Amino acid sequence: MTEGSFGVDHVTVAGRLDDVSLNLAPGTIVAVVGGDGAGKSTLMRVLAGALLVDSGRVRIPGPDRVGFVPTGAGFYPDLTVAENLRFAATAYRLGEVRFRGRRDYVLGLTGLGDFTERLAADLSGGMRQKLALALGTLHEPELLVLDEPTTGVDPVSRVDLWRIIADAAAGGVHVVLATSYIDEAERAGHVLALHAGRRLLEGAPSELTTAIPGVVSERHRPEERSRAWRRGTRWHEWTPAGLSVPGDEVAEPDLEDAVIVAALQREAADR
Repeated sequence: MTEGSFGVDHVTVAGRLDDVSLNLAPGTIVAVVGGDGAGKSTLMRVLAGALLVDSGRVRIPGPDRVGFVPTGAGFYPDLTVAENLRFAATAYRLGEVRFRGRRDYVLGLTGLGDFTERLAADLSGGMRQKLALALGTLHEPELLVLDEPTTGVDPVSRVDLWRIIADAAAGGVHVVLATSYIDEAERAGHVLALHAGRRLLEGAPSELTTAIPGVVSERHRPEERSRAWRRGTRWHEWTPAGLSVPGDEVAEPDLEDAVIVAALQREAADR
């Protein structure tokens, strides 16, 4: 990925990130994936300007040009939808005319127009996340940082949230989001997988799947359990390049397979 306006270069946060680089491009959704403790939230906070690094360079716009939606928050539960929007407009110093235009736009985009007088605490999980995104994009930021914006919401709301995120990217915003859902990462233009605070693999989803070394086979029972993982009712098993592939059929790998294979390679290298 060519260097964009914003990103991080070889940043380290003691015990959480180790020499991580990531470049963001306008109009592109970048997904950061990884399990618990991988460093996703730490990287999101660094990119939002909410956390200082111990070393490396951070390239982000000023605070008034960043939209940040943290995990499980991003709004005030004891305020109504309308009051949350008014508070955000005041914080970002939006003039009244601009505020009204942006308010009407985000309410229409999120479908919250009929719920402006409802307390945020009384919204459903999906509607709360839509409100958080509305607040994060109200001031038309250059950089939108989203920390697991769809975690815990229903499938229909996940689709709606992705539509809102895609709308921001289509407008030229630099969008970076953390997610634990591999299927969501496949929708992004660029993916960074983290493991224990370090870069595991990076690239466009299609490139990562075609670059898997060796062969991924699909079988009813694995030959080598240490290189196999469940996929539905069957197993996928990775055979490193240079080794003979036991029977069964060769699978058509996806991003989940690419991430697992990279993790297996990292574990082998760290032994």
